[in-house]
Amino acid sequence: MALLVHLKTVSELRGRGDRIAKVTFRGQSFYSRVLENCEDVADFDETFRWPVASNIDRTEMLEIQIFNYSKVFSNKLIGTFRMVLQKVVEENHVEVTETLIDDNNAIIKTSLCVEVRYQATDGKVGSWDDGDFLGDESLQEEEKDSQETDGLLPGSRPSSRPPGERSFRSKGREKTKGGRDGEHKAGRSVFSAMKLGKNRPHKEDPQRQDEPAVLEMEDLDDLAIRLGDGLDPDSVSLASVTALTTNVSNKRSKPDIKMEPSAGRPMDYQVSITVIEARQLVGLNMDPVVCVEVGDDKKYTSMKESTNCPYYNEYFVFDFHVSPDIMFDKIIKISVIHSKNLLRSGTLVGSFKMDVGTVYAQPEHQFYHKWAILSDPDDISAGLKGYVKCDVAVVGKGDNIKTPHKANETEEDDIEGNLLLPEGVPAERQWARFYVKIYRAEGLPRMNTSLMANVKKAFIGENKDLVDPYVQVFFAGQKGKTSVQKSSYEPLWNEQVIFTDLFPPLCKRMKVQIRDSDKVNDVAIGTHFIDLRKISNDGDRGFLPTLGPAWVNMYGSTRNYTLLDEHQDLNEGLGEGVSFRARLMLALAVEILDTSNPELTSSTEVQVEQATPVSESCTGKMEEFFLFGAFLEASMIDRKNGDKSVTFEVTIGNYGNEVDGLSRPQRPRPRKEPGDEEEVDLIQNSSDDEGDDGGDLASVSSTPPMRPQITDRNYFHLPYLERKPCIYIKSWWPDQRRRLYNANIVDHIADKLEEGLNDVQEMIKTEKSYPERRLRGVLEELSCGCHRFLSLADKDQGHSSCTRLDRERLKSCMRELESMGQQARSLRAQVKRHTVRDKLRLCQNFLQKLRFLADEPQHSIPDVFVWMMSNNKRVAYARVPSKDLLFSIVEEELGKDCAKVKTLFLKLPGKRGFGSAGWTVQAKLELYLWLGLSKQRKDFLCGLPCGFEEVKVAQGLGLHSFPPISLVYTKKQAFQLRAHMYQARSLFAADSSGLSDPFARVFFINQSQCTEVLNETLCPTWDQMLVFDNLELYGEAQELRDDPPIIVIEIYDQDSMGKADFMGRTFAKPLVKMADEAYCPPRFPPQLEYYQIYRGNATAGDLLAAFELLQIGPAGKADLPPINGPVDVDRGPIMPVPVGIRPVLSKYRVEVLFWGLRDLKRVNLAQVDRPRVDIECAGKGVQSSLIHNYKKNPNFNTLVKWFEVDLPENELLHPPLNIRVVDCRAFGRYTLVGSHAVSSLRRFIYRRPDGSAPSWNSTGEVVVSMEPEVPIKKLETMVKLDATSDAIIKVDVAEEEKEKKKKKKKKKGTAEEPEEEEPDQSMLDWWSKYFASIDTMKEQLRQQEVSGIDVEDKEEMDSSEGLKGPMKGKEKARAAKEEKKKRTQGPGPGPGQGSEAPEKKKPKIDELKVYPKELESEFDNFEDWLHTFNLLRGKTGDDEDGSTEEERTVGRFKGSLCVYKVPLPEDVSREAGYDPTYGMFQGIPSNDPINVLVRIYVVRATDLHPADINGKADPYIAIRLGKTDIRDKENYISKQLNPVFGKSFDIEASFPMESMLTVAVYDWDLVGTDDLIGETKIDLENRFYSKHRATCGIAHTYSIHGYNIWRDPMKPSQILTRLCKEGKVDGPHFGPPGRVKVANHVFTGPSEVEDENGQRKPTDEHVALSALRHWEDIPRVGCRLVPEHVETRPLLNPDKPGIEQGRLELWVDMFPMDMPAPGTPLDISPRKPKKYELRVIVWNTDEVVLEDDDFFTGEKSSDIFVRGWLKGQQEDKQDTDVHYHSLTGEGNFNWRYLFPFDYLAAEEKIVISKKESMFSWDETEYKIPARLTLQIWDADHFSADDFLGAIELDLNRFPRGAKTAKQCTMEMATGEVDVPLVSIFKQKRVKGWWPLLARNENDEFELTGKVEAELHLLTAEEAEKNPVGLARNEPDPLEKPNRPDTAFVWFLNPLKSIKYLICTRYKWLIIKIVLALLGLLLLALFLYSLPGYMVKKLLGA
Repeated sequence: MALLVHLKTVSELRGRGDRIAKVTFRGQSFYSRVLENCEDVADFDETFRWPVASNIDRTEMLEIQIFNYSKVFSNKLIGTFRMVLQKVVEENHVEVTETLIDDNNAIIKTSLCVEVRYQATDGKVGSWDDGDFLGDESLQEEEKDSQETDGLLPGSRPSSRPPGERSFRSKGREKTKGGRDGEHKAGRSVFSAMKLGKNRPHKEDPQRQDEPAVLEMEDLDDLAIRLGDGLDPDSVSLASVTALTTNVSNKRSKPDIKMEPSAGRPMDYQVSITVIEARQLVGLNMDPVVCVEVGDDKKYTSMKESTNCPYYNEYFVFDFHVSPDIMFDKIIKISVIHSKNLLRSGTLVGSFKMDVGTVYAQPEHQFYHKWAILSDPDDISAGLKGYVKCDVAVVGKGDNIKTPHKANETEEDDIEGNLLLPEGVPAERQWARFYVKIYRAEGLPRMNTSLMANVKKAFIGENKDLVDPYVQVFFAGQKGKTSVQKSSYEPLWNEQVIFTDLFPPLCKRMKVQIRDSDKVNDVAIGTHFIDLRKISNDGDRGFLPTLGPAWVNMYGSTRNYTLLDEHQDLNEGLGEGVSFRARLMLALAVEILDTSNPELTSSTEVQVEQATPVSESCTGKMEEFFLFGAFLEASMIDRKNGDKSVTFEVTIGNYGNEVDGLSRPQRPRPRKEPGDEEEVDLIQNSSDDEGDDGGDLASVSSTPPMRPQITDRNYFHLPYLERKPCIYIKSWWPDQRRRLYNANIVDHIADKLEEGLNDVQEMIKTEKSYPERRLRGVLEELSCGCHRFLSLADKDQGHSSCTRLDRERLKSCMRELESMGQQARSLRAQVKRHTVRDKLRLCQNFLQKLRFLADEPQHSIPDVFVWMMSNNKRVAYARVPSKDLLFSIVEEELGKDCAKVKTLFLKLPGKRGFGSAGWTVQAKLELYLWLGLSKQRKDFLCGLPCGFEEVKVAQGLGLHSFPPISLVYTKKQAFQLRAHMYQARSLFAADSSGLSDPFARVFFINQSQCTEVLNETLCPTWDQMLVFDNLELYGEAQELRDDPPIIVIEIYDQDSMGKADFMGRTFAKPLVKMADEAYCPPRFPPQLEYYQIYRGNATAGDLLAAFELLQIGPAGKADLPPINGPVDVDRGPIMPVPVGIRPVLSKYRVEVLFWGLRDLKRVNLAQVDRPRVDIECAGKGVQSSLIHNYKKNPNFNTLVKWFEVDLPENELLHPPLNIRVVDCRAFGRYTLVGSHAVSSLRRFIYRRPDGSAPSWNSTGEVVVSMEPEVPIKKLETMVKLDATSDAIIKVDVAEEEKEKKKKKKKKKGTAEEPEEEEPDQSMLDWWSKYFASIDTMKEQLRQQEVSGIDVEDKEEMDSSEGLKGPMKGKEKARAAKEEKKKRTQGPGPGPGQGSEAPEKKKPKIDELKVYPKELESEFDNFEDWLHTFNLLRGKTGDDEDGSTEEERTVGRFKGSLCVYKVPLPEDVSREAGYDPTYGMFQGIPSNDPINVLVRIYVVRATDLHPADINGKADPYIAIRLGKTDIRDKENYISKQLNPVFGKSFDIEASFPMESMLTVAVYDWDLVGTDDLIGETKIDLENRFYSKHRATCGIAHTYSIHGYNIWRDPMKPSQILTRLCKEGKVDGPHFGPPGRVKVANHVFTGPSEVEDENGQRKPTDEHVALSALRHWEDIPRVGCRLVPEHVETRPLLNPDKPGIEQGRLELWVDMFPMDMPAPGTPLDISPRKPKKYELRVIVWNTDEVVLEDDDFFTGEKSSDIFVRGWLKGQQEDKQDTDVHYHSLTGEGNFNWRYLFPFDYLAAEEKIVISKKESMFSWDETEYKIPARLTLQIWDADHFSADDFLGAIELDLNRFPRGAKTAKQCTMEMATGEVDVPLVSIFKQKRVKGWWPLLARNENDEFELTGKVEAELHLLTAEEAEKNPVGLARNEPDPLEKPNRPDTAFVWFLNPLKSIKYLICTRYKWLIIKIVLALLGLLLLALFLYSLPGYMVKKLLGA
C-alpha cells in the first residue's frame, strides 16, 4: 500500500552550491533537505513514502528534480529525471542510475542513483527481506492485519498527501541517521512504516519509524521547503508571533495560548428599537398600538386612532447585563395590538420575532429602516397582517454603531425591497413544523437535591434511582416539555415536541435541556444547543434542518452531588462544561406546511405527542474504544495545592469517573437482543490481538497520588523523573468515526490556512519582502487540501447508521470545498503586491467557512476531561475534544493531538475561572494521548519520545498490546538552556501609579528563574541572559532536537507587600543545538523574536527574547559556546544578552517638542502645581523645563530639547519611549502624576521628503482653472503629470453657478427642466444649503456602496495620488471619479452636486460638507505637528471592575517627537531660515497664551437615549469651556429624541488654559436634577494650531450677501497671502484678472462678484478661494484645508462607557481676538413651519358598495358619508352629511372640509404641537408626513357605522385624479399603473376622481367606491384674505346637492318614501298592470254589454 523512493546520490554536478531535490508522484511533491556547499556529488540518502490507496498503474510517472537552492531567489533547476513505473509495478523493487535532462530535454552529464519499492494493494509483498520489518510477527499475521485495516483504507482514490505538507507523523519521510553518524539503518527504519502504523518498534531499536525528516537548518529558508509548493519565496514561512505557531514539530501539538473561559461572563448590552410606522395593517377602522418585547421586558407605543397606517417614530431602549449566550438567545418580538386600553388588553393583529443574535450578526449589528412582516401566530393560514417599519440595533460594550446619517426621509418607501430579514432569507416565509424527537438518555448523574430522598434512602434503604428526568425544548420564545420518567438513570421517552413557526426561522438556536423534576424546584441536568445553521443549508441545492437520530453529549458541572452546586450555571449551558453529564438521543425534522390545506390546525401552540421508537443500532454499531494517556510532566502546580498529594484523573463520558464507579463498565457489551450475545463476543475476541486480554483489561483512569515538590515560591511540580505514569480506559461508543474524520480533514486544512495567513499578516506587519508570494503559496496549499478532502471524504458512506444530515452535510461540504478550491486557485492568480491586503481579507472568509464546516453537530464520542485532584478534591481541569485524539490510518483524518505530546494548562472550573483567577495556571501537563478502536491499538505508543521501557500489571506481562501502567525512560540527555530576555513592551499597568515593576519568570521542565525587577516601567529592557543548568530531558537526543519541550514565560509585577501580581504569559520553543553540531550561522546564534503576551484572552504586550537549548556532550560544558561573565558591575552578577544576539545599535538623536500639559487631575488629593515632563528611551532621556504655575499657564517656556541614544538599526526592535509627568513639591519631593509609553517610534522617525518626487522649482506652471467653459469630462486628458510641462486642471464651477451669479436679482435662472425652477434666493436659507448637502452626502455614501469602494482604500488611493502632484482634486472631486457613470447633461453639475442621481435634478444650491463622523477622524486628530499623549495612572482594568482607558487618564501631554540618525541630513540644516534651536520643528507658532472667540453652532441631535419613563426626553444644550458654563435650559425641546436646536453660542476663551470644549445634551426635568443624556469633548487647541486651518471652514464659493455669505473676517486673498508667507511659498501673484499664481500653480476663475444691489465689482477673491480649495496640491507645504462643514459627533455618557447615547451635529468657529472681529453669527435657527390651509371639497361619490338591506323590499342601499383628516390630526376629523339611501352607490355632497396645518417644506413634514395627555406639562412637537386620508362610511342609526373604504394621499406626491368616474380605477391607488404624480404644494389646486379601497376576506384590496374631490391649498395669509365657510356655510357657500328624494327617511315622510320606493323600482310593472287591468276591464264591459247590444241589433230596437 505504499510507494517508497530512496534517493541516494546525485553526481557530476557542476560548480559549488546548495542543492535540493524535489520528488513528485501523483501530483504530490516532497522536498529533500538542503545540502549546503556541495561540490560535484550530493549525497542525499533520503527516503520518501507515498501511502497509496489504489493500485499504481503501469503508465504512471515518478519525477525527480534537482535544484540549485537559493534563499532569496527562486531555485534554479539543474535537471529532471522521469521514470515510468511499469517495471516497479511488475517487480516491486528497482534500483536505477540514470542521467538527467535539462529544460530543453537535452541530456546532461549529471546522473542520479535511486531505489524504488512498491507494495501492492492486494497484500502481495514484493522482495522484502525479513529484516525490513521491525518486530517478529510472521507474514501471515501481517496479511491478516492488512485485510483487517482494508476496511478503513480509502477505496479507489489515491490517498496522497497535499504537496508540501510535512506530515504530522511523517512516516517514511524520515532522514536516516546515515550521513550524520554513518550507520546505515535504512533497512530497518525506513520500511518499518510499511504496515501503516500497525506495528510497534522494539525498545532496543532507538531509531524510531517516526523520526522526522530533520532539516539541517531551521531558519526561514527551511520552512520554505517544508511549506513549499515550489521553492519560490511564495512559500517562505515566517517565524511567527510566537515561535509556536509554526508547528515544526511532529510529536508535540500546539498549546492553546489563551486561557480564560470567555463564555458565560456577563457583559453590558443595549438593544435599541425605533418603531417608525406601520402600513397595510389588516382590519377595519383599528386603533393600533405596537408592543416591543425583548426577552421579558415589554414596552408600548402610544395608540393611534382609526388608521391602518399609523406613524409613531418612537424609540425604545432595553439595557441588559448578562452573558452573551443568554443575550443572543433572547427573542425580540414586535407585535401590533388593536384597541388596547387600560381596561382591556386588546386583540393581536400580528407579530414578528427574531433573536438578538440575528441582529448582532448583521453588519454594524443593526437593521436600519427595515419593514417587519407581521403574521398571526394563531391563524397560520391567514397570510400577511401588515408591516412595521423599524430600526433595531444591538450594542455590546465597546461596539461602535455607525447609524446611517439621519436626514429627511423622502425616499420612496419600497417595502418589499427593505424587509427586516437577514441577507439570503426569502421575503415570503412559509409556516413550518419543527419536530424535535426525544428518544432516550443515558449516563445521567446520580443526583437528588431534596434532602427527604436521601433521608428516606438512609432509613428504608430503598435503592431507587434518585432522578426524575424530563426534557424541555426552547425555541423561538416558546417551550415544550416531555413527560417525566420517574426514578430512572436511563429514561426512555419516545416523544416528540412540535413547534410551528415561520421558515426559515429568525432564531438561530434551539435549546434542549434535560431537567430533574422535583417538588421544590426543577434543576437542569444538562443543556445542548442545536444551531440551526449547522444542520441545514439554504443554498439552491441545500436541505431543510435535519438531525439524527443521533446522540448529543451534554456537559456541565462535576458529577459529585452536593446540596448546593456552585457550578449549576454550567448545566444551564452557560460557560464551558467541566464534566460529562449525560447523553441524549434525539432527532429533528422540519416539514413545510401547506397553509391552504383545510385540515390544518392553525394554531402555533407547542404540542407533545408520541414518536415512533427507533432501533438501538440506528446510531451506529457499538464498538470498544481504547484511550491511552501518559503523563510526561506535571509542573506549575499552584502553590495552594502544593502541600497535599496530587493525582490526575482522565475520563471519557462516564468511563474512568470514580464517582460513577464505571471504571469497570457494568455493561462491557452494549444492550442487545438476546440472540446477538455470543456472536458479538466472538467478534470482539478475534479482533483483540492475542485474544486473552479481552476481558482482563481493567481500566486505570487516574495516576497514583504523589506529593508535589517546590519549583519556586509560586509553583510546585511532581517529581516524575524517569518514571512516567500512564492511564488507559476502555469505553463503548457507537462507531461514528467517519463524522470525526471528515471534521478532522477540514480542521487540518483550516489550521494550515490559519498558520499561513498569520504568516502573511506578520510579513506585512514587519514589512518583510514578498508577502504576496507567501499568500500564493497558502492559496495553493488550500486548493490542494480541498482537492484532497474530496478524494478522502467520499468513502464508506453506505453504512446503516448514516443519518440524512450526514449525507447532506457531506454533499454540501464537498460542494463548498470544491468551490473553495477553485476560488483559491483563481484568487492565487490575482494576488499582486498591492492587492495582498484585500485578498487576505477574502482568505479570512475562507477560514471562517472552514471552521464552520468543521463543527460537527451530531456528536459521537464525548470529550476527554483531565482533572487534577488534590486531597480527593477536584481542583482544576482541562477538556480535550475527542476528535483531536482520534486515530486513523489515513494521515489527514488523524486528530491533531493524537499520538502527540500536548501541553495542557489546567484551569479552574466555572465561575471560579473568571477574571484574574482564571489567568493563573493551576497546573501544566505534558500529556501524551491516543484514542482509537481497541482492535487498532497496537499503535498506541508510536508517538511517544523514544527510549523507554514499559511497566505492565502482572496479568499483562507477556502481552504485546497490553498497555503499560508506567513508562521508565532509560535514555536521558543533559542540556543547558539559555534564555536571552531582552525587553518587553506595552505591558499591563499593575500599580496604582499606572506603572508596573515587572520581572519575568521563565519555566522549563521543573526549573524556573527570574529576571531582575525593573521599577516603574511598562517597557522594561532587562537585557539579561538566564542560564538553566543540569536539565535532564528524557528520550532520544535526535527527537529532542526537533521537539524540545516548550518554555513558559510569565511576567509579574513585584509588590513590596503581598505576592507578585500576574501580568501575562507567553510560550516559546527553544532552538536546539546538539553536541555534534557547530555553533555557527545560519542557525546560531538565534534571532530575537517578538512573542505576544496574553493575559486571559486579551493581549497584554510583547516580549522580545531568544531561547537556545544546548546539548551538553561527553566533554561536558567545555564544548558550549563561552558565556561572557557579567560585564555590568552595577547590576551585580547579571549576564547581559551576548553580542551575536542583541541587536546592532546606531546613534540616533531624539528631538522632543514640549508644548504643554492639559487637564491634570489631582494626585493624592493635592492639585498639581509645578509639573515637569521626563522623557526616557533606552536608558537615556531629557527633562522639560519646569512649569512654574500650572494654573496660570500650563505651557512650557523652552519648546525643543534633544538627547542622543543608541537604538537598534532594525526599526521593529526599537524600544518604546516613556513619557512621565512628575509634580515637583516642596522640599525636593517628586510625585508621579501619570505616564505614557509610546510603544512604536516609527511614526516619529524623520523620513526625508522623497527625492524622486518632481523637483518643484522647475520652470513649468500648473494651471488650475475654475473657468466654466470646459466640461469636467476632459479632466483625464488634461492632467499631465510631468512637472515641467503645464498641467492644467480645470475644475468646473458649473455654468449654472455663474449664470446664477449674473442673474441673482433678476431671478431668471437657467434651470434645465420645466418643474424645478431656479430657487428663489430670498427663499433660500442656511437650512436649504444643509439639506442639499445631506442629500449629496447620502448619495455619495450610496455610490461608495455601489462601487464597492472601501473608505480605507479610498484613503490609500488618495495618499498615493499625493505624489502625483496636482492630480488630487478637491475633497468633493474625489467623489467625481465615481460619478462619471452618473453624468447626464453636458457640463458637469456644480461642485459637490456631482453625486446627484440623474433622474431628479435639484435646484442649484451652494453646499457645505456634512461629515457623518467627527472632524478629527477625517483630519488625523489634527495631529499634523502637535500630538496629544494621554497620561495614564492606576491599574489597567480587568473586565469586572472595568476601569477603562478613560477612567485611568489623568491628563494629557501635548508635544511631539522626531527621531533621526545622528548626522543631521544636510538639506534640512541648509534650508533658508533654518533655526537650530527648533531643530526639526521649524515654523511652529509661539505657545504664549492667546485669547480666542469660540463660536459653537449646534444644529440638531439624533437618536438620543430616552431619559424619561415615557420613552422620550426633553433635551437642551449645555456647553462648558474653562470657567464658562452655558446651560440653555429655558429653550428645552419637549418630548423629542431627534431635536433640532439650531442655535449658536459665543464664548471667549484663552488658550491654553481653556481648550477642552464640552458640548452636552441634558434632559430637562420639572422636579429633581436634570439628567445628562450624553456629551462630546472637542480639543480646540489642536484645531486652532493645525495646518489644516480648522478655525473657520473655507466655503465653497465666495459671496458677500445672502444665505451663503463669507463668514471669516479674513477674505480668501488675505488667507492665501498669509499661508504663502508662513510656508515660505512664492506668491500669491494676482493678475491678469481671474488668475493667480502660487509657487508654480496657476489658478483661474471668475473675476467679478456682485453685491446685494446686483452691481458687479472686480475681485480676486474667487481665484484666491480656488487656490485655497486646492492647497493640498501646492508642493512641500500643501495640505487639505478644512471646508465649511457640519460634523456629527457621538454623545457618550460616562455611566455607560462605550455605548453611544445619540449623535450631535455641530460645528465650531474660532477667531483670534487680536484679529478683526467676525461678523454676526449665521442664523441657523430652526425653520418656522409655514401655516397653510387645505380646503377639500367632496363633490360626489360613485360606485360605493351597498351595505344595507331594505326593511321592506330586501333591496341593497347605503347611507353614505365621507370622513377626512390630515395624518396626525385624527381628533380633528371632519364628516360630510349623510346621503341616505343611495341605491346606486352614487352620493352627492358638495361639502367642504377646512384643514389648517403647519408645514415644513424642507422636511416635507407637518408639524403638530399638542399635549400628550391631560397630565402633560407642556406641548410636544411631532413631525408627521403630510398625508390626507379620505374614508367612506355607511351610517347606521342603532349600531356602529360601517367602514367601507379609504384612500391616503401623500400631499407631496399623489396620483393625479381621473377626469371622470369611469376612468378612475383601483390601480391608481395601488401604484400598479404609472399615473403622473402631483404635489399639492406645487399645483395648489387639483380636482378629480380617486378610488377608495378596502381589504376583503382574503386580504386583497378591492375597490369599494370612488370619490370626486377638489383639493385647494392656500397659505394662511391667502386664506385670511379669501375666507370660505366650513361645510356649506357662508362665506362662499356651496350649493345644496341635488339629491333624489329617497334620501329622506321613510318614517319622516312615509308617502313620499313609498312613492320613491315603489315607483322607481316597479314603474313599468305598474304601468303594465294598469294597462292589463284596463284591457281586462274593457273586455269585461264588452262581454257585459254584448248581450244587450246583440238583442238590440237582433230585435232592431
